[in-house]
Amino acid sequence: MMVTTSSPAKKRLETMGLWLLMAFGAVVMIFPIYWMFVTAVRPKDQIFIADVSLLPTGWVWQNFADALAHMPFLHWFWNSTVIAVVAVAITVTINLLCGYAFAKFRFAGRDVLFLAVLSALMIPVQVIIVPLFFVVSDLGLLNSYWGVILPRAAEAFGIFMVRQFMVSIPDELIEAARLDGASELTIFRRIVLPLSKPIIAVLIIFTFMWRWNDFVMPLVMLTDQDMYTVQLGLNLLKGQYNTEWTDIMSIALLSLVPMLVIFVFFQRQLIQGIAGTGLK
Repeated sequence: MMVTTSSPAKKRLETMGLWLLMAFGAVVMIFPIYWMFVTAVRPKDQIFIADVSLLPTGWVWQNFADALAHMPFLHWFWNSTVIAVVAVAITVTINLLCGYAFAKFRFAGRDVLFLAVLSALMIPVQVIIVPLFFVVSDLGLLNSYWGVILPRAAEAFGIFMVRQFMVSIPDELIEAARLDGASELTIFRRIVLPLSKPIIAVLIIFTFMWRWNDFVMPLVMLTDQDMYTVQLGLNLLKGQYNTEWTDIMSIALLSLVPMLVIFVFFQRQLIQGIAGTGLK
């Protein structure tokens, strides 16, 4: 039986092809952000020209200052930050507790209940937005942070990811802690949570991204412009007869900063967490 091995030249060719493919994917992903930047620093009288150039036709940094002067971006930024941060704290806590219960506890109807949670993934929020509005209105939470945060305090996708990750935690560790007399809360806090850092990072990134970029829920629940988030504020920049695209692109670029910061801090844990859940 003959065993064939690939030559070093073939391996280098495969590696080069893989790198080229990754570089192409990176360019495709980064191009929208690059185009936003090019538009943001372009002179306002050159937005609509016959010859479209992929390179900046000017470097008007004053466009950022003008955009901040025209609209209360910092106020919108604060509203989005409060909603996103509080939602992360609540949603991550609920998802961790629910996922742990589905992964490590045995109770009647567990599989049926988990199937019901998964079925919620197939229901778009637009389908239930009217009932949610009436519930929030009856609770007196319209035009408040809580009216945006609480309706989606638990995410089915987050519960699913946590459950998939915690299944891999050895049951022997939990049983040993129970034999030593540790309470369930102590087991969860001192054993399960330290082993779940990767999936916690994934939940933080995803939840922050979902809440920061959410448009539908704030649009329905918030009626006062003082409560508007960044996404609603961007919608205000579209005029009926004229649209200042440099302002829109400038504000949109500034709104990306929190997501970039979150991703930079948690990128390693994000990869580990997704690999641990089996999602590929």
